[in-house]
Amino acid sequence: MRVFHKSPNVAGETRSDARVASEGPRATMKKTPPLYVGRGPVPRHRSRARPVGQEHLIFTRSGSGEPELQRWARCALPSRVDKFMKHPQRNLSDCIMDCVMGFDDTIAAIATPRGEGGIGIVRVSGSRALDIAGKVFRSPRRVSPAELPTHTLTYGHVVAGNASSVEILDEVLLGIMRAPKTYTAEDIVEFNCHGGIVPLTAVLEVVVKAGARLAEPGEFTKRAFLNGRIDLAQAEAVAELIGSKTELSRKIALNALEGNLSDNVNHLSDKLAGLLAEIEASIDFPEEELDFMKVEVQHQTARAIQADLTRLLETAEEGRLIKAGITVAILGKPNVGKSSLLNALVQRERAIVTDIPGTTRDTIEETINLSGIPMHLIDTAGIRQTADLVEQQGVRRSKAAMDKAEFLLLMFDASQALTEADVELLETANSHKAILILNKTDLPCVTQPDALRAHCPKKRVVQTAIPEGKGLEALKAAIREELLGDAFVMGDSPIVTNARHQAAMRRADAALNNAIESLSNAMPPELVAVDLHISLDALGDIVGKTTTEDILDRIFSQFCIGK
Repeated sequence: MRVFHKSPNVAGETRSDARVASEGPRATMKKTPPLYVGRGPVPRHRSRARPVGQEHLIFTRSGSGEPELQRWARCALPSRVDKFMKHPQRNLSDCIMDCVMGFDDTIAAIATPRGEGGIGIVRVSGSRALDIAGKVFRSPRRVSPAELPTHTLTYGHVVAGNASSVEILDEVLLGIMRAPKTYTAEDIVEFNCHGGIVPLTAVLEVVVKAGARLAEPGEFTKRAFLNGRIDLAQAEAVAELIGSKTELSRKIALNALEGNLSDNVNHLSDKLAGLLAEIEASIDFPEEELDFMKVEVQHQTARAIQADLTRLLETAEEGRLIKAGITVAILGKPNVGKSSLLNALVQRERAIVTDIPGTTRDTIEETINLSGIPMHLIDTAGIRQTADLVEQQGVRRSKAAMDKAEFLLLMFDASQALTEADVELLETANSHKAILILNKTDLPCVTQPDALRAHCPKKRVVQTAIPEGKGLEALKAAIREELLGDAFVMGDSPIVTNARHQAAMRRADAALNNAIESLSNAMPPELVAVDLHISLDALGDIVGKTTTEDILDRIFSQFCIGK
């Protein structure tokens, strides 16, 4: 925690020390010294105060404190506080806190992808957004952006220069969105320009010259979080929605953005906090004749919370597959139909197919969307003993692909008897997630499915005739069921797709398990309370209640600029 030493105030008096901390989405002012100033609940968002001129923004409150605080603020930050106080919903403490932490900066960025297009958008957010728009925007109606109603579009031009020499940079539609009903909960203006890097860059440059600064990656969404419009899990869902690779991942990300995951986490946190309050009350008031929750009931409550948390955690593997996808290797002897299967799955002639064994000498990789799962397919060279040096290298790469893959599709020729190489592959299947494919069933069959099951009794066997398209849909359904389970249905229940969320839930679960063990062994309630605090903090980390500044910076740095 940073301590700021004594410094003279505007009247030449001496102010006492103040420390930086906090308790709300913005700072809340304590009535008794030392005064804590900061943002976010402790220990979240701990940061250094910014100096204004040669003086740190530190102050104390005495009595009601507001007149003294207002007098100090008006002297130290007259223009900045006046602008913030124009918003009737804001109190003076929040306004000063914005100045201390730099929230009154106005940021700008190109919000659309770089390249040529019909429309490109330059987004500006912050307390000076309307003022900056007024400096660079000219409307034929001669109306100032500050006079325009919120959530409207106005035709005009972005200009550069001064009163004596004005240059039109682009013909635009100016979007006005006033706080707090905006993406960042701040004033936002958007210049809808002609798409193309040159006009967009020209508009952005003149906006920056007018007083904005370039936004950092993810800073618009970070402001939405810091201003309390969304929580951290919802902020991360924005990035996941933008980066979604399949329709299923889009639905899951949108579900999280709407607050479904946050609601479940907050519900668990509320129940955990209720249990913790009961235990801490019994610690603080042991001699009072109060009806505290019995230990047996505490134990049952903790178990019920853990069961809900476990159900949420069980979706993490499904979430990982849907978000990141899975690597699948297609393996088998030469000429069993591996390349034909790859072509059928990617729906184009990706690999050369001939009747000559050993046509594929190297691995061929493609990515497909299989029922909402991004699947990275690797077609491999046929595995067999060979004297051909090139083919030997291909076989080595096939075995390397098998070790790399998370899921195997092992193919066998139904028109031929099983060989020693086939048996080795079947033995490999027992130690991997795999499906056995009996191909060429349109020919007279020598090998039956039971012959494969004899070596791999727990593996699923799918019969196919790839050139005729027989069994392909059954194979796709089997792969989906093996990966997601046959009962998987995308509904309103949240699915954990974020590795950070999963790690936080595991920490919460481990601490909660320790608390349950302590209750089972009649340990002192103080020990139970410590573990419940750890579990509660871990859940709070998911939605941003206890997240540190370093973690926030790491999360939002992964966003694109302009979002």
